[in-house]
Amino acid sequence: MSDHKDKRARAYELIEKIPFNRLLGIEVSRFHADGVTLRCQIRKELLNSHGAVHGGVTASLADVAVGVAIHCHSDGTRPISTVELKVNYLLPIKEGVLYARARLLRVGSTLCVGRVDLTDSRAKAVGTAIVTYIFLDARGTKK
Repeated sequence: MSDHKDKRARAYELIEKIPFNRLLGIEVSRFHADGVTLRCQIRKELLNSHGAVHGGVTASLADVAVGVAIHCHSDGTRPISTVELKVNYLLPIKEGVLYARARLLRVGSTLCVGRVDLTDSRAKAVGTAIVTYIFLDARGTKK
């Protein structure tokens, strides 16, 4: 049980130590055996000129969700960096909460690929993303 609490604490610490995450208001919503769900409360400062959540907010939430899932999977022992991010925006979201449910699809020795389901407060699909991270300690690439 303490291992689960340690993972939670590390996840919260990871999110909090990056000022941009705090600026967006990213929070942990739920932990899963195969990943994590993060949330972002929609507020005026996060909207684009059409009154919908800016695509960069959605992409950032997806990116962070996979990063946190990897961090939990590796017990925070491996340094990581995003190498690719693809988002399909399905519907605009203008209010409520944006959720990002990340699942790790493949954890290799060098790369890790995660899928993110993006939903609104009513659990309606608003987007999907695929995010690839590199383990910086693989093949002597640690910086």
